[in-house]
Amino acid sequence: MEGRIHSFESFGTVDGPGIRFVVFMQGCPLRCQYCHNPDTWLAGGQAYSAQQVCDQALKYRNYFGDTGGVTVSGGEPLLQIEFVTELFRMLKENGIHTAADTSGYTFDRDSAAGVEQHKKLLAYTDLVLLDIKHIDTEGHKKVTGKGNEHTLAFARFLSDNGVPMWIRHVLVPNLTDEDEALKRLKAFIDTLKTVEKVEVLPYHTMGEVKYEKLGYAYPLKGVQPPTAEREKNAKRILGILKE
Repeated sequence: MEGRIHSFESFGTVDGPGIRFVVFMQGCPLRCQYCHNPDTWLAGGQAYSAQQVCDQALKYRNYFGDTGGVTVSGGEPLLQIEFVTELFRMLKENGIHTAADTSGYTFDRDSAAGVEQHKKLLAYTDLVLLDIKHIDTEGHKKVTGKGNEHTLAFARFLSDNGVPMWIRHVLVPNLTDEDEALKRLKAFIDTLKTVEKVEVLPYHTMGEVKYEKLGYAYPLKGVQPPTAEREKNAKRILGILKE
């Protein structure tokens, strides 16, 4: 089975525990205003078989230690869920820790076939890094162009099925950093049973140059990263920093 791959990162340190081999998949249904990989949105990339990607990752297994492994990211990796499932199956046969960095947007609880496909994937998945862009659906639409119903349903699905997850939230001034919205996000996270970690990822402007190269208008032109105090505030509200 082949998948469309944008790129690889050999020694990732911010996409799950330990040292990670990161596979950036091609394609994404969301258009996050702060996306730093807009070149992954559309069709394209290079075709690889699951075996080829597995073999590439295994070259680095000596660096994984007890905590590292392989993370698939994107783009939205679960747009190619059958490929990721096959890749994860191969990796687990080799004793490699697997993680999926996803928005959960592909999950539709009303599709029996889709739910079953996600169950197949999760049978080979050690960790899900779930990006909750905004807790309110209207706020989520403003950030990504889409509502958040699928994301929140996937979070509940992971919790109900005992799948470990990290919740990730990108903090953008005047877009995703409102105190009351963060409090609602914390209340939602508290209903989930398998959350191992919550991460606040401060917005940065490193993606702006990619927009220019692609000929895209950068939606957050002039927006600066959050101050250290606003970052600490978010971490306090989300229970990462204790009073």
